[in-house]
Amino acid sequence: MDMHEDPVSGDVGSWRRYGPPTLPKPLAAALEAFAERGYDGTSIREIASRAGLSVPGLYHHYPSKQALLVSLTTTVMQDLLDRSRRALAEAGPTPSEQFDAVVESLLRFHMVRRDQAFVASTEMRSMEPASRAAFIALRDEQQRMLDGIVEDGVETGAFTTPFPRDASRAVTTMCVGVASWYRPDGPSSPDDIVHRYLVIARSTVGAR
Repeated sequence: MDMHEDPVSGDVGSWRRYGPPTLPKPLAAALEAFAERGYDGTSIREIASRAGLSVPGLYHHYPSKQALLVSLTTTVMQDLLDRSRRALAEAGPTPSEQFDAVVESLLRFHMVRRDQAFVASTEMRSMEPASRAAFIALRDEQQRMLDGIVEDGVETGAFTTPFPRDASRAVTTMCVGVASWYRPDGPSSPDDIVHRYLVIARSTVGAR
């Protein structure tokens, strides 16, 4: 393998790079409407209008508003997981390097894909039980990735927190929260925010 190739994607650092969102038109329309009006405040007719479709045309692809929400949130979580896995695969062998990579991936995702992340987080309450359980399983997979890194760090002495699971969840909550306030035209660049929040995250787990 070429030393510059990512073993997952073949493109080193691709998890840091974001192009424009590539959601299908119905999902993009649903995202826009849910972000503005909330799931309960959005009608299927409004989503169809935003997507440039008739209501029957929209139903041909997505049989209900719930199906749109589930498809959207599943797409969001799969994108986040894919980027986190690639970040972890490229990181160095130590828990400290792996921690920094996964936390940075979480932060960048919740800045660049803030509307998607915000809707996925806030509208989990609107999912039907089976769909909510499937979404939570994906979210838990992301959390377990960071939990394992922090636990390894405590075992090797890289991290000193006496509460690794709690510290790991606190870090994730902090990263997710960025989606609620970050704005591209704000005073801080994504790189600045990543730098500051990594300092906070390292302190939370007691990095040496």
